Amino acid sequence: MKILEIREMTASIASEISNAYIDFSKMNCSVVAVVTDQMRGGKPVIGYGFNSNGRYAAGGLMRERFLPRLEAAAADDLIRDDGTNLDPFKIWDCLMQNEKPGGHGERSVAVGTIDMAVWDAVAKIEDKPLYQVLADRYRNGQADDKVWVYAAGGYYYPGKDNSALQNELKGYKDMGYDVVKMKIGGASLDDDLARIEAALEVAGEGKLCVDANGRFDLDTALLYAEKMADYNLFWYEEAGDPLDFEIQARLAEAYSGPIATGENLFSHQDARNLLRYGGMRPDRDWLQFDCALSYGLVEYLRTLEVLDEMGWSSRRVVPHGGHQMSLNMAAGLHLGGNESYPHVFKPFCGFADGIEVENGYVGLPDSPGIGFEAKNQLFSVMRKLAD
Repeated sequence: MKILEIREMTASIASEISNAYIDFSKMNCSVVAVVTDQMRGGKPVIGYGFNSNGRYAAGGLMRERFLPRLEAAAADDLIRDDGTNLDPFKIWDCLMQNEKPGGHGERSVAVGTIDMAVWDAVAKIEDKPLYQVLADRYRNGQADDKVWVYAAGGYYYPGKDNSALQNELKGYKDMGYDVVKMKIGGASLDDDLARIEAALEVAGEGKLCVDANGRFDLDTALLYAEKMADYNLFWYEEAGDPLDFEIQARLAEAYSGPIATGENLFSHQDARNLLRYGGMRPDRDWLQFDCALSYGLVEYLRTLEVLDEMGWSSRRVVPHGGHQMSLNMAAGLHLGGNESYPHVFKPFCGFADGIEVENGYVGLPDSPGIGFEAKNQLFSVMRKLAD
């Protein structure tokens, strides 16, 4: 039992969309393949991973620091004590050896991408879907058979008016999504309020999320909160800088509706500080940590432990990223749901082919691993690393 090779490449997910902070005209991501010596169906078991979206490819860090550490490690140091499978926790420790705490930068993306591929391989070696592996290990064998998902869109786009925004959101509702999300903060307050009101006509009361992508200072965050107070939004997301817990705390005091944040926090220590100092309310607010951006599932399990210790239910966690890894985690670890990107970040967006969203919920394939092979357009990119 050993890893034979780890391969990586960079893939484009560029488009003309933008949020309040960045455009995606040069956005890319890393794709990783962990090749093992195990055989299933006459073929070697290969685990795949990619680094979600919103952070650029981290191949440089992988090649310079993280992959050489795995290549130098003894095979027995990376597998379970009983020799039956790879050990993601030992592999994670190997990746992070000689790394100082804090200063996560983009190394959390590099490690998170490799970690995803490792877990895909682990589940394939067990010949089970990853969600069932996680349920067996951490939830007494009981996985959710479907996951609540919301449609993330409503980006700024050249020439896109409020009618086009409405048509986009209507399309998501027609696809089976119950809750939809749009961007704010990239236009004037008056224009954003007009966009929100147009979106509410389609989404319906209590079914619209808005996302500022960390754009606002305190005064602007509070002004938007005041103006949106009567809209009954599903949530108000990432108003200020993700590490400015004062903004979060002041917002929670002033805004009675649900708020959401966490996609740009990359460790269990960050999560703990958010809950300590950010004023987050476990009865209504949402946490959006993305495993692919935050050192992977190994670290995510530590984050969930922190939440439990601080009185938060795992059902208040709805990961950012709209990818199949988080979908497996949501089902296997009893999270509250998962983001979905029906139309952006192709081919990495969306879930397995042939599984439709119904009344806001989506099922999962029963294929071993994360299920990338069940999404043909995506797997046609990933399989290049297997050739």
